[in-house]
Amino acid sequence: MTASQRIDSVLMVCMGNICRSPTAEAVFRQHAAKRQLQVHIDSAGTIGYHVGKKPDPRSMEAGKARGYDFDAIRSRRVVVEDFAHFDLLLAMDQANYDDLMALCPSEDVRHKVKLMLDFSTQQKFSEVPDPYYGGQRGFELVLDLIEDASQGLVEHIAASQR
Repeated sequence: MTASQRIDSVLMVCMGNICRSPTAEAVFRQHAAKRQLQVHIDSAGTIGYHVGKKPDPRSMEAGKARGYDFDAIRSRRVVVEDFAHFDLLLAMDQANYDDLMALCPSEDVRHKVKLMLDFSTQQKFSEVPDPYYGGQRGFELVLDLIEDASQGLVEHIAASQR
């Protein structure tokens, strides 16, 4: 997506919408607010196992320790209409990206699907790893990666809104 295409909405996507994508929603919401960007931010999962539930307590604990707010976030599943309602759909990993592409309703909106770490400055990771079955360090790594990518995403969106 080029900077000439205005971005006013972003959907963060992982598998269950309880760890990575709600963390990305909370982190990016704060980064966008600091830059006074007018952007709608939401998150969703490619599966519907946790619909209506709050994020994983370990994700919220790690994020709240860094000052992020998860209070209004509830899990939901990605729907086809999201491709019309959002300017960017950011997958946390390649499997989520592939799932989004499989759900994508038409060729003319495929350009909206990207990986979250496409906006990252670090070079070690190309995907945000799923921390669900790991220890606390996994949730800290997710935050580190998403914070870094959020800075790049803020710059990208700010440029699109000029």
